Amino acid sequence: MEYPKKIMRIKELKQMGFAEKFLLNAYRIPGQRFAMKENFLKQNSPIIFDTDEFEKWRLKNLETENRIIAGRR
Repeated sequence: MEYPKKIMRIKELKQMGFAEKFLLNAYRIPGQRFAMKENFLKQNSPIIFDTDEFEKWRLKNLETENRIIAGRR
């Protein structure tokens, strides 16, 4: 998947069709390196995503899920 920008906010990713719950869950994964607050000092600062790293994680996550599903059959 191609993204229009290297760094995007959740609002922009939602407009591309991603579910907000999926994006927030991805942000909350311990150790992830693709999403962060724009300004750590502000509580309501928007969450931004490095789209290159996010896409790598998303594809790896899909591959893992598919392997798990295939193993159950």
